[in-house]
Amino acid sequence: MDYKGKYELWINSMVVDEQTKEELRAIKDDKELEDRFYKELEFGTGGLRGIIGAGSNRMNIYTVGKATQGLAEYLLNTYKEEASASIAYDSRIMSKEFAETAALVLCANGVKVNLFESLRPTPMLSYTVRHLKSKAGIVVTASHNPKQYNGYKVYGDDGGQVTDKAAGEILSYITNVDDFSKVKRMSLEEAENSGLLNIIGEEVDKSYVDRVKGLTIREDLVKKQAKDLKIIYTPIHGSGNVPVRRVLDELGYENVFVVKEQEQPDGTFPTAPYPNPEETKVFELALEMAKEVQPDIIFGTDPDCDRIGIVVKDSQGNYKVLTGNQTGVLLTNYILSSLKETNKMPKNGTVIKTIVTTEMAAAIAKAYNVELVDVLTGFKYIGEKIKEFEDTNSNSYLFGFEESYGYLAGDFVRDKDAVIAAALITEMTLYYKSKGMSLYDALIELYNEYGFYKESLISIELQGKEGQEKIANALEYLRHSMKSTINEVKIVKKMDYKLSIEKDLINIEEKVIKLPKSNVLKFVLEDGSWFVVRPSGTEPKMKIYLSCIGNSLANAEAKMEEFKRIIMDIVDSACNC
Repeated sequence: MDYKGKYELWINSMVVDEQTKEELRAIKDDKELEDRFYKELEFGTGGLRGIIGAGSNRMNIYTVGKATQGLAEYLLNTYKEEASASIAYDSRIMSKEFAETAALVLCANGVKVNLFESLRPTPMLSYTVRHLKSKAGIVVTASHNPKQYNGYKVYGDDGGQVTDKAAGEILSYITNVDDFSKVKRMSLEEAENSGLLNIIGEEVDKSYVDRVKGLTIREDLVKKQAKDLKIIYTPIHGSGNVPVRRVLDELGYENVFVVKEQEQPDGTFPTAPYPNPEETKVFELALEMAKEVQPDIIFGTDPDCDRIGIVVKDSQGNYKVLTGNQTGVLLTNYILSSLKETNKMPKNGTVIKTIVTTEMAAAIAKAYNVELVDVLTGFKYIGEKIKEFEDTNSNSYLFGFEESYGYLAGDFVRDKDAVIAAALITEMTLYYKSKGMSLYDALIELYNEYGFYKESLISIELQGKEGQEKIANALEYLRHSMKSTINEVKIVKKMDYKLSIEKDLINIEEKVIKLPKSNVLKFVLEDGSWFVVRPSGTEPKMKIYLSCIGNSLANAEAKMEEFKRIIMDIVDSACNC
C-alpha cells in the first residue's frame, strides 16, 4: 500500500480521534504527507524514535499503542502470568501522555505495570526494572534530540535495553498488530482499581540514591572535603535536577549552584533548542554564572539524564567543554588508579567501550593490567556484556563508556547514567583539587603519558526517503569500492560488522568478528588513525567517527583537520554514487 492509501486508512478509521484527523487534513504539502506515511515508525533495538505528530511514521498515541500491544503479547507469551513492566518518562512534549498510553495498553492486556508518579531519568528506569523484578521496562524519551522529537525505549528483565534477538521477537508481535482496533486499552481508573497499575516514587528513589552514593571510592576524601568544592550544574530543562542534586547533597557537596533559567523541566527547551551536553551553546548561561561563582567544575545533563557534559578551565584560563572521549579517559584513569591505590581492585577487572570510542582507554587499561573489551556502538551492548560477565562469573565490571557522553560504573544500572557520572566526576574533581590540579591538568598529564589522541564526529543529516538512499549508496561504495590508501597512508585493516569479517590487508588474512551484525564499517590506517561510518539508529543521519594520534595537542588538531577533509571528500562522493 502506498502512502496515500495509508493516509486514507487513518482518515477513515473509527479508532483515530477527530483532532488527529484534522491535523492530517490540514496538510497540503504532498512531500510532508509522503514522509508521514511512506513507512511505519521503525521499532529497532533502540525502540521507537521520531517527530511528534499524526501519521504512521510519527510518534503519537497510536504508534505508541501499537508498539505496546505487540510488547504486551510478547510478554504474555514469554512470561505468562508473571508478565510485568516498569515505565518512566522525561520532560519532553507528550512524554507523560505516551507513558500513560503504554501503561494502560499493558494493563488492558493483563500485564502488571509500575508507573513513576512523575518524570525520572532513563537510568532510574533501568534500575527499577531490576529492583522491582519487572520482566520489561519502557522509558519515554528522545534523549538529546530537538523538541519536535520523542521516543520509546524498551528494556529487558536484566535492566538493559533490548538487543537484537529480543527486539526482533518483539517486532514480530508488533507487525501482527495490523489495525489499531486490535490495540486494547482501559481507563486510568480501571487500571488502578484492577490492581494492575502501581504508582511508584520515593521508595525506589531512595534505594537508587543509596546505591549511587555507595559507588564513592575515596570515602574519607569526600567526607572531609566535599564542602570545599564549588559546582555549577544545569539539568537543561530535563529530569536530572532532583536526583543529581539529591545525590550531591547527601554526599556533602554544599556548594552546588544550579542554572535557574534551565532548572525546571520544559519540553520546549527554551534556552537550548538542541539540548545536548555535547554542544557548547547549552552551557552559555552556566558560563555567565561562572564569572561570579568561579566553580571548580561545571556540568550539564541531557533531558533524560543519561548523558553528561563537563566544562573545565584550560591552561590559559578559558572554559572548554570536554569531549565524551576526554571525560571517559579521565574517569577510566581515575577509577583504575583509585581502586589500585585503595586496594579495591578486583580480579579480572574489565573496562568496556564501543568500537567508535577512543583507543586511549585501551592504553590506560593495559597500564593497570585491566582487560578492555570492545562492543558495537550503543550502550545496550555494554549492558549486554555486563550481563554476560554476571552469568559466567568471568570478569569483574569496573567501568564502561562511549564517546557520546555516556558513562556507567557499578552494575545495578544497565544503561549509561549521568547521575552516577555526576557523582564520580565530582569526586574526581575534588581529588585533583586536593592535589593542586584541575581536570584539565589531569588530562594533559594523561596525554603526555599515553599520547595525544584526537577524535572527531561528523553527522550528515539526510532526511526522508532520498536521504536513506544516499546513506545506503555510501555504505555500499565504501564496502566494495574503497581505495587501499588515504593520503598515501595504507589502510591496514577493514572491519565489516555487517558481514562479521575483519580483513588484514597487509598479511591478506581474514577473521570472524564475534559481535552482533550491524551495518558498520571501520578502516584502520598504518599510522594508527581510523574512521568508522554507520547510519544512526535513532536519527536520519549518517555518522562518521574519526581518530588520529599526534605528538602534541596542536599536531593532533592539525592532523585531524586534514583527515576530516579527506574522509569527507570520499564520503560525499560515495553518497552520490
